[in-house]
Amino acid sequence: MSKTIKRLLVTGLMCLSASVSALELKADAPDRYTVKKGDTLWHIAERFTGNAWEWPEIWYQNDQISNPHLIYPGDMIGLIEVDGQQRLTVMERGQASRTVKLRPGDVKLSPTARVEPIEAAIAAIPMDAVQGFLRDHRVVTAEELAAAPHIISGYEGRILMGSGTKVYARGNVGENIDASYGVYRKGEVYKDPETNEVLGLEATDIGVANVLSNDDGTLTLMLKNTNQQVAIGDRLFELEESPLAASFVPKAPGQLIAGQIIAVTNGVNNVGQFDVVALNRGIRDGLEAGHVMLIKKAGAVIYDRVAKEKVRLPTEEAGSMLVFRVFDKMSYALIMKASRPLKVGDYFESPEI
Repeated sequence: MSKTIKRLLVTGLMCLSASVSALELKADAPDRYTVKKGDTLWHIAERFTGNAWEWPEIWYQNDQISNPHLIYPGDMIGLIEVDGQQRLTVMERGQASRTVKLRPGDVKLSPTARVEPIEAAIAAIPMDAVQGFLRDHRVVTAEELAAAPHIISGYEGRILMGSGTKVYARGNVGENIDASYGVYRKGEVYKDPETNEVLGLEATDIGVANVLSNDDGTLTLMLKNTNQQVAIGDRLFELEESPLAASFVPKAPGQLIAGQIIAVTNGVNNVGQFDVVALNRGIRDGLEAGHVMLIKKAGAVIYDRVAKEKVRLPTEEAGSMLVFRVFDKMSYALIMKASRPLKVGDYFESPEI
């Protein structure tokens, strides 16, 4: 065997060893943990590994139990050995999933086992931090916004309308009378800070309206509920189901993805834990819901007095976030950790895998 091949083999083994080492459980990881209401996959993962994106690597999906990828309050999870590696799995199902205690080598489902709605499973991230956002925001293209039906008048010529009043609109919503549509208003225009490309338009939720009649494209609607006054020019979009945070797990992308934070949804530049931020990367770049990204702060520019020139200090890790909603050209993420003050314009990249 040539020296070159030997070197390659040694290098490969060293890389494999480093990869396995990186996935070792924390020294103080508990042998057993009972899931509590309010827990998230992110925090449970960190309790065992320190890095939430390593969850798929250490979680063993026992095919002898119902929905092994979902965890419910009351479930007991613990360490087992699989192929010489310590892994985590469900050891005992709690009341939420109604299964019997699992014993090594003898695992059976209770005859009373039931399929639990996905909403009952613990979420990947705190749902109260994103629930309102999932309901109140969506991203559309300029073409979609222009083509959407629009409000042309309120009842008796009113220009501002609230819940329980009639409005009139023009546009194509099909023949489905009594259908409900979301009323949206154009919000922020998201642009890539590097290329100036328009990544999407924020459509802000104003309320919900029911179609009462369709007279050759002129619509009569009743405002079902509103969170602010509906105005002439507001747009109608079909209601969409919000993605559920329980349907994905924290994980690292399979490729290098890097970009910038382009906005924070509270309308200011400063970013903190549990803030929702907009990213200039999306589906076309390989991002998926559940991907964990590390936040990087560019080093300060200082003056080197010896060389008599300016120099930028190295970029440093400053936090982490989880992508929970993805569009074609951009996405939204929830800040999970912030070890330093963050702001719009900070960089992010995928964890090393």
